[in-house]
Amino acid sequence: MKKKTQLENVKEYLIQGNPITPIDALAMFGCFRLSDIIFRLKKEGFQFHTELIKNKYGNYFAKYSLINNK
Repeated sequence: MKKKTQLENVKEYLIQGNPITPIDALAMFGCFRLSDIIFRLKKEGFQFHTELIKNKYGNYFAKYSLINNK
């Protein structure tokens, strides 16, 4: 059985209706470059809602949600 790629795992997770942050992607899928996966999914035609979240240290990070299920 072929192991799923990080892109396949993130795509499946988003299609199920779950939002994802870089910390979620790292913890669940070992993905350090969520922004690259989102970029590649956008090239496939997926659309995203991006919410900027501010943490307690004043740093911002993105929370991505899928708008369309293609």
